[in-house]
Amino acid sequence: MKRILIVGAGGGIASALMQQVKARQLSLMTISRGNSVGDSEHLQADLSREDHIPMVREWLAARPLPDVVIVCSGMLHRSDKGPEKTLRDFDDTFFIENLQTNVLAHVHMAQAMMPLVKRDSVVRWLSLSAMVGSITDNRLGGWYSYRMSKAALNMFIRNMAIEWQRKAPKTVVVAVHPGTTDTALSRPFQANVATDKLYQPQQTAERILRIAHNVTEEDSGYLFHWDGTRLPF
Repeated sequence: MKRILIVGAGGGIASALMQQVKARQLSLMTISRGNSVGDSEHLQADLSREDHIPMVREWLAARPLPDVVIVCSGMLHRSDKGPEKTLRDFDDTFFIENLQTNVLAHVHMAQAMMPLVKRDSVVRWLSLSAMVGSITDNRLGGWYSYRMSKAALNMFIRNMAIEWQRKAPKTVVVAVHPGTTDTALSRPFQANVATDKLYQPQQTAERILRIAHNVTEEDSGYLFHWDGTRLPF
């Protein structure tokens, strides 16, 4: 790993990842909706928007292809609305917002990058997903929009892995469950999380980079726990 691209670089896990990348003296590229993020080659773009795909592709084409892409784009709640406890709480607008951030931002990033991936390219793609997106693991219910959007993201990763391996056999495409991390995304829901199950951003970043380093072509298309084990879809 020499050149790492972090997408959705404005969040807590992304910030910790950037610190880890800099500490390891690796080349850092970032994309986010906000202005320049730290000391990196940065592009301001909103990947939930389809019309930003050409701009992202042009920016990527002018640079060496990253070895690792980590897409951190995700949402769980708004300031005025949390994840649904029952079906009565479900509304279309909130669900569509979840899809735009948790799925389409990842899809659009892949669409921007795919024409630049050649047969001999070596790229490791990690999308931050969540265990609650696992249909097999779901025994509690609730959180409709978040669960459904993460399940859709997991299916996208599976599809993308199959297509990219046909196009470029040395690519690896995986989804990663980072665990409950002490960031703004999880903060309203930490009361019932055991102390030893709430992780600091730097700890989570180290784990994600370890997965990026260790995954192989045989791992492509799977959802990984932060400890490197495979999780059920």
